[in-house]
Amino acid sequence: MTNLSNRVLNMKESVTLAASARAKALKAQGRDILSLTLGEPDFVTPKNIQDAAIEAIQNGKASFYTVASGLPELKDAINTYMENFYGYSVNRNQVVVATGAKYILYTFFTTVLNPGDEVIIPTPCWVSYVDQVKMVDGVPVTVATTEANDFKATVEQLEAARTDKTKVLLLNSPSNPTGMIYSREELEAIGNWAVEHNVLILADDIYGRLVYNGNEFTPISSISEAIRNQTVVVNGTSKTYAMTGWRVGFAVGNEEIISGMSKVISQTTSNLTAVSQYAAIEALTGPQDSIEDMRQAFEERLNTIYPLLCEVPGFEVIKPQGAFYLFPNVKKAMEMKGYTDVTAFTTAILEEAEVALVTGAGFGAPENVRLSYATDLDTLKEAVRRLKAFMEK
Repeated sequence: MTNLSNRVLNMKESVTLAASARAKALKAQGRDILSLTLGEPDFVTPKNIQDAAIEAIQNGKASFYTVASGLPELKDAINTYMENFYGYSVNRNQVVVATGAKYILYTFFTTVLNPGDEVIIPTPCWVSYVDQVKMVDGVPVTVATTEANDFKATVEQLEAARTDKTKVLLLNSPSNPTGMIYSREELEAIGNWAVEHNVLILADDIYGRLVYNGNEFTPISSISEAIRNQTVVVNGTSKTYAMTGWRVGFAVGNEEIISGMSKVISQTTSNLTAVSQYAAIEALTGPQDSIEDMRQAFEERLNTIYPLLCEVPGFEVIKPQGAFYLFPNVKKAMEMKGYTDVTAFTTAILEEAEVALVTGAGFGAPENVRLSYATDLDTLKEAVRRLKAFMEK
């Protein structure tokens, strides 16, 4: 008899974390592994943010519990952020803070889904969406997008997937893993469809500040008041502010849903670590110069590495517009090397070329692999050189 619940037994391990762990294990054995697995900026958290955290510790402000849903001052800082980058204001009752955007997502699903409720998820998608929905007895309904449409779902596809059990549409733009961005016109059509059919929109905007080469991010919640009222925005400081270790996530939206999420947080984690909250206040309201410097560095890496990756035999790549991932189709590459399974192909690259990538299988894309360019250019160039040598052997 097993001691584990069916929920845990049916849960899949995160393929990104698994790939990173395997790369670290091989590196510990002395292998020269170049890891392009995790979506984690290689920059240190900006000094002004560090200083704000140190000051909070030294002044004793970080020593105690805070309100479970987040410091009022942090909620005000999030409102400032919304005013600056979304173009509208929110009140404190429309904001909740928690231990990372990942936990915010899980808290949202726990709050709004009853058993059997369906969540439409365009794929390829981030690896945790599907399993988080399943964990709370919801039903993930995946909608496969195509490279021909830049990996973006259409209203026609969403309508074909909608049933009387559809509760939520999950929209991630810029996307992990594809890096593609929905246009304002596309978002307006999707938002109006959601309003018409009373479908909640969960907008994962975590990469919204990381856009390149003149492309623009439009928050779906900024398009109209009707769409905004139908939307819960998920965001955080991890990607934009190089604060993955601080675990700061937040949600903004309907007061009833936010109140429910706050209740879940109060009975699970309680408040986000206090010192992280003081750091986040500075991140969201302090100088943004270093943020632009990091964005420009990601843009340079993309523009440098993209044409090199296009030269790798069998790798077909759409140039992403945001985030910090490349998501090549490797169907031809697998055929050239005699593989039919993308995970086995990715493992072969790791073992033979000593480059750690993430299999596309976990993203719902069995012909793709994901490379993170959130690392230095020398590493990226060498990794692509190794990929090309592997394919030319």
